[in-house]
Amino acid sequence: MTFPLLSDLPGFRHRFTLRHPDIAVDAERVVVVERLWDWHREQAVELGFHAHSLCTAEQVHGSRVVAIDSVPTAPILGADGIVTGAADLVIGIYVADCGALYLADPVTGACGIVHSGKKGSELGIAAEAIRLMHAKYGCDPSNIRAQLGPCIRPPAYEVDFASQIRESCLQAGILPEHYADCDICTSSDLRRFYSYRMEKGRTGRMLALMGRLSSNT
Repeated sequence: MTFPLLSDLPGFRHRFTLRHPDIAVDAERVVVVERLWDWHREQAVELGFHAHSLCTAEQVHGSRVVAIDSVPTAPILGADGIVTGAADLVIGIYVADCGALYLADPVTGACGIVHSGKKGSELGIAAEAIRLMHAKYGCDPSNIRAQLGPCIRPPAYEVDFASQIRESCLQAGILPEHYADCDICTSSDLRRFYSYRMEKGRTGRMLALMGRLSSNT
């Protein structure tokens, strides 16, 4: 799955992976992520990135966002968001009901992606990522495009964190016309999406991917 708001930005590549029809996911998170890893890395390669350029985060339902400019050797500990100004590096966040928020600045070339569920949205992780993009890469929030992917929503879930994410972004300086939400609930179609709530925690993970290719790639 891709999103028009991001597809129109030259140089940037993104994808939101859907449910794999054959990989068994009736297991705990660490097991299913390992089972899905090779396929998820293939998605990054299809976008034009090197197989070993994929960076992910530990994801602890917090608000810590980390800026990176080279590929770490392991998932970034204690983080739920990643921003980068480097080309040819693809960042990824796993979700299975929580929101994946993509951020891309076509002026500086910086981008980011955050894992924002109930806790992360309450803690304002989206605004934290935008602030870090400004501090680290000089991004003007008014230039940043923000896209929210599929996530669980009312009435399937009691908290409308999708609206919290939007409000957090706008308060951080994102222009309304530069914010988009696909408005898809992950609980609505288990043939396409994994849903932590609907499958009682034993399910797979979608992977939200974001990066920018250098002109000579």
